[in-house]
Amino acid sequence: MTPALLASVLLLLVTLGYTGLCAASPFGNCRKCRGWGFAMKTDRKGRTKRGKDCRRCKATGKRIRVGRHLYNVAARFHRDGTR
Repeated sequence: MTPALLASVLLLLVTLGYTGLCAASPFGNCRKCRGWGFAMKTDRKGRTKRGKDCRRCKATGKRIRVGRHLYNVAARFHRDGTR
């Protein structure tokens, strides 16, 4: 098996795996708050407490995956073009 063929098969497998992940679970954890929905703060005694709500995910703790966002854009473009 040539390296180019091996690389293309590996790329195809990774793409199909990510497509399956986006279909099964379109939302992932927010990278800024790590899925908590808010920032963690420490008070003066060193105990952790809840901080402000995360603005990136609007305190849901979830974000849409890049692949799912691209699929939504393509589906919207197709739907608007076939009306």
